[in-house]
Amino acid sequence: MKALAGFLSLLLHLLLLSAAESRRLHLHLGSSAYLTTEEHWFNQTLDHFSPIDHRQFKQRFYEFLDYYQDGGPIFLKICGESACNGIVDDYISVLANKFGAALVSLEHRYYGKSSPFKYLTTENLRFLSSKQALFDLAVFRQYYQEYLNAKYNLSKVENSWFVFGVSYSGALSAWFRLKFPHLTCGSLASSAVVRAIYNFTEFDKQIGESAGAECKAALQEVTKLVDEQLQSNGSSVKKLFGAVLLKDDGDFLYLLADAAVIAYGNPDVLCSPLVDAKKNGKDLVETYASYVKDYYLGQFGASVLTYDQQHLKNTTPGVEESANRLWWFQVCTEVAYFQVAPQNDSIRSSKIDTRYHLDLCKNVFGEGIYPDVDMTNIYYGGTKIAGSRIIFTNGSQDPWRHASKQTSSPDLPSYLIKCHNCGHGTDLRGCPQSPLNIEGNAENCTSPEAVQKVRQQIIEHIDLWLSECQSTGPDDDEPDLFMAAGRMISSA
Repeated sequence: MKALAGFLSLLLHLLLLSAAESRRLHLHLGSSAYLTTEEHWFNQTLDHFSPIDHRQFKQRFYEFLDYYQDGGPIFLKICGESACNGIVDDYISVLANKFGAALVSLEHRYYGKSSPFKYLTTENLRFLSSKQALFDLAVFRQYYQEYLNAKYNLSKVENSWFVFGVSYSGALSAWFRLKFPHLTCGSLASSAVVRAIYNFTEFDKQIGESAGAECKAALQEVTKLVDEQLQSNGSSVKKLFGAVLLKDDGDFLYLLADAAVIAYGNPDVLCSPLVDAKKNGKDLVETYASYVKDYYLGQFGASVLTYDQQHLKNTTPGVEESANRLWWFQVCTEVAYFQVAPQNDSIRSSKIDTRYHLDLCKNVFGEGIYPDVDMTNIYYGGTKIAGSRIIFTNGSQDPWRHASKQTSSPDLPSYLIKCHNCGHGTDLRGCPQSPLNIEGNAENCTSPEAVQKVRQQIIEHIDLWLSECQSTGPDDDEPDLFMAAGRMISSA
């Protein structure tokens, strides 16, 4: 009965996950399993930057100790911009087993059950930022070290820590090592979007490159035809796509652009029917509409509702649905990633421009909300991030890689995994990236050896850095802090 209850809980979670993946960065879990869903809680500071505001809120976390060996490292798996309902069994679990690590995961403030406020008004969202989230991680890291010591009746033991993240949480992983080098031995920043981008035209361009010439041409023709039909009979074409509730044409066109999900390991599901329809003179708009309804809104799990600005204005959404409003707030205040149409050769409609995004931010959150991209990049460094012991990984087909660090150096190694269906978070998720594969199984990648090669590099970096951490501490300025062993316990 316990197993059945767990399965039903997971199934309910999947049904509730309705955010559009390429607007938010976090992956839908599909049929993937959790290592654990047992919730733990601790008191987190609301405002880390105020000396007089001592308010706190309950923050949710998880731990998985089945692989933990005495003195082993602690792997902190950072949750990103969605509810964190457990520790997913991806490739990090393989790494935890290999290194004898404890695996812990902290839910991002405001998301899921870790919200400081009942009402998500713009005023109440002022404590939602990557900067606050990084301090959350630092406080949690100190709390959990003491928590683990108490559990094992130890005193003043400092395990070696290593942080992991994918996408936005991948950026947090890199930024955590940058800002708190004394608290972690290193970081894996998978598909890490460390560069805030105002007009993210590279996103659309990469979709075209990843799709290939024939599929790109078909998508462009669909956009042209839909733009024309919106002028003559908008309600009819929206009905064809099952999106009649989207009164704003821009919202509808954003849905259609997002539906071209090249980045998550299923390019042929999108392109094969479109290329076939174009070759055989079939109706391209109807073909794309079938794909959007059957795959994107069906199997993939996106929802039309998440594109409706009226829905995004809701300040009392459910636990799962709140992620859409919350992530847009971070987009509209910190990182932008405005996926605008390039001036030439665009796939998405030219109506998806900077003005559309700025109007959305104003409409949903009010006057004065604007993404301070320059300040974000000054604070973190963008792709010129000056940290050390950070591994960057990206998939060749992923549009988000253009917001990541793709140049390599000894202290900041960067790896590009090249294959036909290697997309967002391939190193940890395998292929396809949605739904997730157990332990990040890569056998369905068109080049499993490309994934394995990068994974071996990851293992070698973690092994080296944990070893250095054991002897010198996570940062050279603090040689006595981290004395616990961190070498691999298995070569399997």
